[in-house]
Amino acid sequence: MNNLPVRPKQMTPIPIIYQHPLFSPDTLRKISDAHQLIHIPKGTYLLKEGQLSMGYHCVESGLIRTYALDPNGNDITVDFIGQNEIAIEVVSLFQGVAAKENIQALTECTCWYIGYEDFQKLFHTIEGFTEWGRNWMTQQLFKVKQRSISMITESASDRYITLQKEHPEIIQQAPLKYIASFLGITDTSLSRIRAEISKTGT
Repeated sequence: MNNLPVRPKQMTPIPIIYQHPLFSPDTLRKISDAHQLIHIPKGTYLLKEGQLSMGYHCVESGLIRTYALDPNGNDITVDFIGQNEIAIEVVSLFQGVAAKENIQALTECTCWYIGYEDFQKLFHTIEGFTEWGRNWMTQQLFKVKQRSISMITESASDRYITLQKEHPEIIQQAPLKYIASFLGITDTSLSRIRAEISKTGT
């Protein structure tokens, strides 16, 4: 991973990701300084199953996918991470266990990386950082819960339409087979849904 020239702070995802009432511009500068700006080529693995996570990435641009293998060895997309979001394997990073997910760049990405030790320093020295982390985790749990409910209560077509409306960058940049597995359907079913939507102009 190669370092890139540092750009103005307002152009980074740091002020957006680390939003908190107690974070002043100076605090955000301190948080930003704890991150390393890196370029990630398309196809690069940020983390592989069985590895120990040593930090996380704040995405400035590009699209990242997390996936796991089912008992039959099938590749199942767990999530997509895009601009102003965090690519992280929480359990591996904070519990010190081997990752069960793979994190891979689907496109060329620009990210701000922070290692575990630097994160701990921020956690213990910045007022409000603990609360920020708690709020972020709550948002992620809500997101996972909503996704679980939608897999039960919504049709595949509705799930695809929602994804199309809320995250068009995923539809534009991710291969169909990854979108299909994320939606819990086959490639064939997704192609049929897309054709039907195209006809109706939904």
